This record gives sequence, C-alpha cells and structure tokens, in this order.
Amino acid sequence: MSQASKITRVVGPAVAVRGDDIDTDRIIPARYLKTITFDGLGDHVFEDDRQQLRERGAVHPFDVPAHRGAAILLVQENFGCGSSREHAPQAIARWGIHAIVGESFAEIFFGNALMMGLPCATASRADLDRLMAASEANPALEFDLDLERSQLTAGDIAVPVTMPEAVRTSLLTGNWDATGLLLDRYEEVERVAAKLPYVSGWNVV
Repeated sequence: MSQASKITRVVGPAVAVRGDDIDTDRIIPARYLKTITFDGLGDHVFEDDRQQLRERGAVHPFDVPAHRGAAILLVQENFGCGSSREHAPQAIARWGIHAIVGESFAEIFFGNALMMGLPCATASRADLDRLMAASEANPALEFDLDLERSQLTAGDIAVPVTMPEAVRTSLLTGNWDATGLLLDRYEEVERVAAKLPYVSGWNVV
C-alpha cells in the first residue's frame, strides 16, 4: 500500500476571515518564528488580530465557539502575502483547518501550504461572498471541497474552484507527499544511500 497521502476532498464546516491582503505576520506574528517545532502554533494563529478585536469589543471568527470545528477556511484576495514563513500555513493547519478557499493566494504561501498537504483553491469573489455569508449564518453548515470535480458545495450552493492542474494532480495522486514517496521506494533509497561515501564511509587509499 502506498504511504503517500492522496487528498481528494475535504468535508466539514467552514470559517470565513474577511479582508484582502492578510499577510503572514497577521496569520502568525513574527515572535513565534523562533520556535524549534510547529507544535502549539495553532493556539496563536491570527493572535494579534484576535487581540485587537477583543480590545474593541469585537470577536474574531477564530474566537467564535461555533466555528471551532471548522475544516475549511474562506478568505479573500492575496491571502498569505508578506514575508515567507512556513509557520503561517502550519499555524492554520494546527488550529484544525484542512483546506483554504480564497480569491487568490500569495505564491510563497501557496507553495508552503502545498508542501504540507494543505490545499488552496480559488473561487470568484462573488461566489466567496455567498459562501462566507452562508458560513456566518450557519456555522454548522457542511462544506464539501471536491478536488476531483473542482467544486465546492455548501447546502444549495455549488461553485467551481480552481488551482493549477499540476497542483491538483499532485494532491489527487499523493505526489505532494515527498516523505510518503520516499517510503514507497524505501529499498531504492537504501541502495542509493549505500553507494554514498558520506553514508557508507570513505575508502581512503
């Protein structure tokens, strides 16, 4: 059986975070970049935004108890812009999100998300407005992101989603999972490693 993880669909409630150009520093503040592992980052995702809203008497969507079990994050334009940090998609995923659907994504954020198997699909702003409104009106509403059909459904709403075909294929086949692919061909990895002098030892003449 293949060890690579195929991702064909993500099903569950959604949470909407509105606003264009939400950068990586807002997703996970830079002070958390010194962590040695990604453990615990989910507790600090959008931390400064959440704190600022609390101080104004408002509530960030990630602090709404009804959204705590959300599996899909809905965002708007240029999500994940700013400095490159894989901590950003890691923090989102460790909060519990398994896929993100937005109007557009910053290229580096998109790549970092793919490397950890966090699909980022795009939809039109009009469709996202309908999906966000549906999620906010009914936090328990189940969303179904079907990567094989390139479609996101929620109740009576069904909208097309897109992503580069090579990315979609890598998620569907499991090729995004470099560790899984290595485990699938572990005997070949061992044969190659045995020929490497810095693994098997140098032959000094």
